[in-house]
Parts: sequence; C-alpha cells; structure tokens
Amino acid sequence: MHIEIAAAKLAELGHKSRLEIFRLLVKGGHGGVPVGEIQQALDIPGSTLSHHITRLISVGLVIQRREGRTLYCIPQYAELDALISFLQLECCVDEGS
Repeated sequence: MHIEIAAAKLAELGHKSRLEIFRLLVKGGHGGVPVGEIQQALDIPGSTLSHHITRLISVGLVIQRREGRTLYCIPQYAELDALISFLQLECCVDEGS
C-alpha cells in the first residue's frame, strides 16, 4: 500500500463520526448493516450520514449493497487488514540499531 493511500484512509477514519460508523459496521459483520440502523444507533441526520458513508466509500473502506428497499453498508475487511499491515510493516526495524 502506498503511503498516500494509507494517509487518505486514515484521514477519513480520523473524523469522529466516520470512525463511529466504521466501528459499528465492523461489529456488524460481513453481511453489513442497514443504513437505517446506523442512523438510529448513532442518532445523526440522514444527509449527514450519507456524506460520511460516501467519504468511507471513496477510500475503499465501505461498499453498499441494496436488497429491495434496504441499503446495506459493508465494511471492507481486506482494506482494513491492509491498512493495519501497512502500519505494522516496519515495526521496530530500527530497534537493533
């Protein structure tokens, strides 16, 4: 992962509301969480929620799937794993110097 991509993902997660949304989605599992449930759980206006979800989608941390009238937000665990791996990649490499 390039540093610019990691920085963009971290910047989006650096916003309190987006981090709350992402944490809720991660807890919800691979099937995703309906947008209505996210809105109810976090008590934020629909337009604000939509904005934050769009930002998370833009960096690949979330995708959406529609089933009938229900829109699900699904966390992208592979992207999360890649971001964590990027952060840990050089852990302690200079410790022996």
